[in-house]
Amino acid sequence: LALSMLRVQLRRASDVSQGKFHLKDLKFVRTPAPKPIPVETPAFGSVVTDHMLEIDYKNGEWQTPVIRPVEPIPMHPLAKVLHYCPTIFEGLKAFRGVDKEIRMFRTEANMARMRTSARRAALPDFCPLQLEHMIEDLVRKEQEWVPSGEGTSLYIRPFLFGTDASLGVARPTEAKLIVICTPVGPYASGWKPIKLFANPELIRAAPGGVGAFKMGCNYAPTIAVTDDATAAHGCAQCLWLWGEKQWITEAGTSNLFLYWKNTDDELELITPPTSGGLILPGVTRDSILTLAKEWGEFKVTERYPTMKEVKEAAAEGRVLEFFGAGTAAVVSPVSQIVYQEKSDKSPVVIDIPESKDGKPLYRRVHETITGIQVYGRGK
Repeated sequence: LALSMLRVQLRRASDVSQGKFHLKDLKFVRTPAPKPIPVETPAFGSVVTDHMLEIDYKNGEWQTPVIRPVEPIPMHPLAKVLHYCPTIFEGLKAFRGVDKEIRMFRTEANMARMRTSARRAALPDFCPLQLEHMIEDLVRKEQEWVPSGEGTSLYIRPFLFGTDASLGVARPTEAKLIVICTPVGPYASGWKPIKLFANPELIRAAPGGVGAFKMGCNYAPTIAVTDDATAAHGCAQCLWLWGEKQWITEAGTSNLFLYWKNTDDELELITPPTSGGLILPGVTRDSILTLAKEWGEFKVTERYPTMKEVKEAAAEGRVLEFFGAGTAAVVSPVSQIVYQEKSDKSPVVIDIPESKDGKPLYRRVHETITGIQVYGRGK
């Protein structure tokens, strides 16, 4: 498996205090009944490959890791994950390039973020390098499942959750780490821009909370309000705001970027900072910042834009682009923000114009990142 140019070259040493599972102990149990690989790429996340990686944590130690056939997970009704939600996950991809080589993109960043999430969720620590090696081995064994069509990939979902059978609100004493893979096509259809619903009464995260971690508990509370926004206003996602100044934080489940002309008449790309704990430190977000700074063609700023700023700039024609960024879609352009500024008044519609030169920044970002992922450009 080839790795992208953005991969950290310095290999991290394995520390036994991080967990004792090791690639050399990895077992493989081949499925006796392999499934037919779909000719057409299935709907996102609807089909899994034949095998999964599974590692149990018991008696204060990680057990023998095994790649085995995918099957249902037996669960005790008292399992902590079913009651208190100690569960975290990651999302990354493997790509089949035009040269047929399979590449994974910045795996080490996902492993580091997963380890950080595990600590906050009181789940057992692990060695990110060893897990990275095991995921690479799983992808190697499932390589026939990596699709080759434009915009396709093998989506990889590692997740870790507490399994001990106890109703006590305490650190899990048993846990299970699983990695599954699913062939996917583009997360969004083409470049159709989406609408976002912004309401200052709805928040995703708060300072000191868990908004900076990829935990299951961050996602369930967003589903109903997003459905409501879709039903009432035709919006695809919520634009999450925070505080009296109505800081703009994230767009749905994605980091966000505002590209505009600021009040000093400078071209500027703004994205909220990760330092405040409100933002998930996205791997795609970090990649976009790295590229933008390398290009050196406009100012790059990490701060919270406010709804007042965006509203005023849009009215003055200074907003050039507004887009979300994440692993699934890479980038998602936004055409409108439906802003419920006052609960007793009709919402205000803020229009985001289409690029006038036919080559918006978000497309350039997408082409550059996918060029690394699919073509290995710039490795």
